[in-house]
Amino acid sequence: MIPLYSAAAAHAGMALDATLQRVLQRNWFVLGEEVREFEREFAAWCGVAHCVTVANGTDALELALRALDVQPGGEVLCAANAGFYASAAALAMGAVPGYVDVDDGTLTLSPAALRQALAARPSKPAAVVATHLYGQLADVEGIAAVCAEAGVPWIEDCAQAHGAERGGRKAGSFAPLACFSFYPTKNLGALGDGGAVTSPDARLADRVRALRQYGWSAKYHVSERGGRNSRLDELQAAVLRLKLGHLERQNAERRAIARRYSEAFEGLALRLPVSCGADNAVHLYVVRTAQRETLRAHLLARGVASDVHYPVPDHQQAVLAASRAGVRLPVTEAACASVLSLPCFPGMREEEVDTVIAAVRAFRGQEHGQEARAC
Repeated sequence: MIPLYSAAAAHAGMALDATLQRVLQRNWFVLGEEVREFEREFAAWCGVAHCVTVANGTDALELALRALDVQPGGEVLCAANAGFYASAAALAMGAVPGYVDVDDGTLTLSPAALRQALAARPSKPAAVVATHLYGQLADVEGIAAVCAEAGVPWIEDCAQAHGAERGGRKAGSFAPLACFSFYPTKNLGALGDGGAVTSPDARLADRVRALRQYGWSAKYHVSERGGRNSRLDELQAAVLRLKLGHLERQNAERRAIARRYSEAFEGLALRLPVSCGADNAVHLYVVRTAQRETLRAHLLARGVASDVHYPVPDHQQAVLAASRAGVRLPVTEAACASVLSLPCFPGMREEEVDTVIAAVRAFRGQEHGQEARAC
């Protein structure tokens, strides 16, 4: 079976044992030298002044919202096709998620839909979260312009976009605050959970730094409400420092696989990613088809794993469905009904890529639909 992702393949050739031993020999396991150095190195890699590590990507989103002074009852606008993570962060702090439709090509937050949503509201939302879905950089320039015009702060959700860039600027360097996840399957993944918030603004970074540790301004001195224990440990920071040195190469591998797929699938009745270039870190290679479940069964029978990211839009999740009964997001809903993720990971062998291509091309349920175009 060709897996959707292989940690063994992604970690091949990395000195993980020596990295872990270095931390064990220091006997310092929380907020020490490894965390400080990773924060410095990752901030420099993203092209920003500040990085604050936290326990996971959802905490990063919640603490970023708190740093922007989002209050309980405040509305946080976001896309509804990105796995409920921004919604979960908003709900955790008592805020209210509101939803904006996505662009039909990139499946990221649509600036035009955002402008319409802002104009339709009697009062300004507290914040906007723009997710770089599947590794595809959103229209950051358009979103930033709309938010600036409305006077609403915004946050980049970069959980799937480590290394996506446009015009020489990387994901995580466009908004006042940007949030990363280091879940093991991410382009930059730890050996467990982890996250970070990046920012060009020292004041905002200092607020996040206090909030990640009980709201402390100094040890045992609480200066910020809403603080918690959300710290990245030294072992994970050391692993991330090691893997950061491999990230550009591994992103290039992902893009090369994505280009092979898109060239091979051109002309099939599939919707393909709009880009396999620098603006897409290719965290996932996602096609769209109205015959998703039939294609999944076909692939499984030929030893190819697949998955759906994500099948249920946020506004239709059981926890919110009753209160969002009138919400209509046609592009989002169509995407959630048709997206399918194919294996695409660093260390994937050429023969595995060939097998995936052959399996997809052998699918015969494709007589109808929009033809694919190679990116």
